[in-house]
Parts: sequence; structure tokens; C-alpha cells
Amino acid sequence: MQLVGALEIKSYEKIKEFLNDEHVGRISSIDVNGFPQIIPMNFVFLNDAVYMHSHVKGEKLDNISNNDKVGFEADRELEFLPSYFEDPHNAALADTLYISVVIKGVASFISDREEKTLALNGLMGKYQPEGFYDPLKSDMRVLDAVSVIKVTPTSLHGKYKIGQHMNRNDRMILAKKILKKNSPTAQTTLKIMGFEVIDGQLQMTDEPQW
Repeated sequence: MQLVGALEIKSYEKIKEFLNDEHVGRISSIDVNGFPQIIPMNFVFLNDAVYMHSHVKGEKLDNISNNDKVGFEADRELEFLPSYFEDPHNAALADTLYISVVIKGVASFISDREEKTLALNGLMGKYQPEGFYDPLKSDMRVLDAVSVIKVTPTSLHGKYKIGQHMNRNDRMILAKKILKKNSPTAQTTLKIMGFEVIDGQLQMTDEPQW
């Protein structure tokens, strides 16, 4: 198996789950001089599209008006693997466990008030799941005070590296090193990798296949 294929997220449901969990994505548009402009944005993935809200004026809006082809990505660094995990003398062996999704798509500004309301309420529901806000309605004037950008994917690809390309023995060795290093993200990373600490012992509980 080639490594590239082993790193591909094959489950669309896993891609949606990842996008719903991430708080920051980055949209790339092309400015008037032909340079890419990359902006971090809050976003929600609804009905197979990315929605973001914005001020009604700004460079990224001008860029999209001139060229609606955009890129969008979200990523999560799970764990930095120092080079000494493999060889204390070779810094080139440092690595990272990660999850990422990259989209190429067409951006548009939502004028339909029902869709705009759906997107804005979706954003609130994602970032404030505990509630304590009044949902928007399509006849509210506040909808006119913001722009909603929609990115409809023409291609969508996910990649992840959580040890799925390694055999069981090597994954266990890596997991033990991560546990010993005890970074702030170690326990979360181990769970995603399919490991749990049970009765003080590290055990593999799941095969990390997405």
C-alpha cells in the first residue's frame, strides 16, 4: 500500500464530523494583483457546503466578487513527534500526527433570507451549543448587517496520520512513547489512535481506520 493512499480519509461522515468539530478554517481567495489571500474564519459545514459570516465590505469579499474560485482548509495538529523517538542524532526524522481537510470550490454570497438564516443559526449552534441565545428569523433586519459566504465544493479531500500506516507492534511502540512524553494533547491523541489506558496499562482498543 502506498503511503499517500493510506493517509486518505475515505469516510465522508468522518470528514463532516471533523469539520463540525473544528473551530477555525482558512479561506483562500485571489486578490487584484493575483496573489492568494488567506484568512482564518469561523465556519459551519451544512448541507455539503461551507458557510461563513463576514462584514458586508472587505478585501476578501472584493476578491470573491472578481473571482469566485476559492480554497478552504481546516486542520488539527494532534501530536508533534520529536526526532529522538526514532534517532537521537537525526533531526530530519521529526514528524507530526494530524487531521486535515482541503476544499477547492466556488464561493457565493447568500441573498436568500431563509438560507442566510439557516447558516447564521448553524454557526450559533456550532459555537454556542449550550444555547442562551435567541435564534434568528428570516424577517429580522439584522440579516442585512452581515454577509454570508457559501463555498460549494468542487473537490474535497481529507488526510489523516494517526498511525494507521504502521503495523500493530509499531503503533504500540509509538503510543508508549507518546504516553511517556505526556504532552497536553497526549491522552486525546492516544484515543484517536485507538488506545486507552486501562488499569494502568496501555491497550489498543480500536483499529484507526477512517
